[in-house]
Amino acid sequence: MWQLDYPWLLLVLPLAWLTYRYLPVYNEARSAVRVPFFGAMSRAVGEAPSNAGTRRNVWQLLLNLLIWALMVLAAARPVFVEKPIERQQPVRDLMLAIDISQSMETEDFTNANGEKINRLAAVKEVVQGFIDKRKDDRLGLIVFGSGAYPQAPLTLDHASLSLLLADTGIGMAGPNTAIGDAIGLSLKLLDKAHEQEKVLILLTDGNDTSSAITPDHAAEMAAAKGVIIHTIGIGDPAASGEAKVNLPGLEQIAKNTGGQFFRAEDRSALDQVYSTLDRLTPHQVQTLSHQPQRELFYWPLGAALLLLAAYHLGALLRPRLALSRQRQEA
Repeated sequence: MWQLDYPWLLLVLPLAWLTYRYLPVYNEARSAVRVPFFGAMSRAVGEAPSNAGTRRNVWQLLLNLLIWALMVLAAARPVFVEKPIERQQPVRDLMLAIDISQSMETEDFTNANGEKINRLAAVKEVVQGFIDKRKDDRLGLIVFGSGAYPQAPLTLDHASLSLLLADTGIGMAGPNTAIGDAIGLSLKLLDKAHEQEKVLILLTDGNDTSSAITPDHAAEMAAAKGVIIHTIGIGDPAASGEAKVNLPGLEQIAKNTGGQFFRAEDRSALDQVYSTLDRLTPHQVQTLSHQPQRELFYWPLGAALLLLAAYHLGALLRPRLALSRQRQEA
């Protein structure tokens, strides 16, 4: 449909008629030579004298009014409003922090065929399914061992994210576990996000032993920034040293940030964890709408200019055509 951006300008349309109706005729004084036989000359050439201006020229008056209306219409800026274009924008940013320390090499999980696989392989399979479900969310990936490293920033390019996840290997970030550093790095990446809902999913099978910042302090910073942390423990709490997962510590991190703690002892439990997370972090999409507009002012403006050009061209050619006709008749 079409509309006017400045419809109030149409109020000046009657101005042309009011000017014509109530203002006096413009008269310009010029010096002239009086010819006593002017009437005889007019009759000899077959022309009758007439008054100048548009008061007696109805067609010129109508033309002027039409051009005025077209100019006012162009100034009112007509536009054609096209159908709205809708774009979906995610309202939640999810950061995945995955432990790839040496202890993730333990083969105490099974795949769909019942074969023994290590912890990281099981995590990759389940996380990939989780990524596939979050098509309209921005996802990021952090891997951590002795240090924490950004594998992928927050992105909607889930295909590239899946490739980076698949290329992640055990021990790439060192043999130890730096949970606090992983949280701190996640907060840095999430600070660049513009959405209000920010979530970190932290998965580890060990105990923090090499962080520059303690997990408790990192959790306090996350809570202050409004970042929710869901923690997943998949290690053995009865183990010793680096391989012993700190379940109470993970539970406290989740509690301090308003998240939830999950214990995943096997692949089916890990699957259920991500199904629960999918419900906790619902698929929320904000729809943005934009209606493009096409300018139409050049149509009435072009019509007005064309009429003016045609009128002046006709006025220029009319005497020549009349003279040519007279010569032919003679």
